[in-house]
Amino acid sequence: MTDTDSFVFVVDDDDSVRRGLARLIQSAGYRVETFGSARAFLDRIDSVTGPACVVLDVRLPDLTGLELQRELKGALPVIFITGYGDIAMTVGAMKAGATDFLAKPVRDTDLLRAIGQALECAAQAHAVRCEMEAIRLRLRRLTPRELEVMALVVTGRLNKQVAGELGTVEKTIKAHRARVMSKMEVTSLAELVRVADKAGVGHAAETHAPR
Repeated sequence: MTDTDSFVFVVDDDDSVRRGLARLIQSAGYRVETFGSARAFLDRIDSVTGPACVVLDVRLPDLTGLELQRELKGALPVIFITGYGDIAMTVGAMKAGATDFLAKPVRDTDLLRAIGQALECAAQAHAVRCEMEAIRLRLRRLTPRELEVMALVVTGRLNKQVAGELGTVEKTIKAHRARVMSKMEVTSLAELVRVADKAGVGHAAETHAPR
């Protein structure tokens, strides 16, 4: 993953720690931005669009690192670094979704390894979000009737069966089906089924499918 693909945020109230971590992270080829408080970071986070992670100190002047982790609600992978960690705190952070919990002074290799793993998770999550957004945009192209046809077709119904359920003729369903395939940018029924499954289209129709 290159520096143009990912972003690492460092949140620590110690200026010397922030500078040191920033130099290390930049030397590994990542873009980095540092913050001295949780609130300053939260003000920035809404504008993040690509893969990113946060290296977070447990003790901050406004919110604790654990409180900030809860505020993020899983939006970014979190790597905790602290000189005050204990077993209970570590367990709590990991249960809440932290990807790692490192004790200060952190070894460079350990931190860079943790960042690499966190960004890999972030990239996968970002790819899923992008795919879902693309699917939602394609679905918006469909007319209400085309959406009905898609919901029935992906359950395995034949064109003739779909026509019967919708009170029309098979030729019309074939035309709708062709437009659905075009607008959803798929070339096979298998692709359409996969996309529909991701979007939750067809589940209700499947429940009421004829036995």
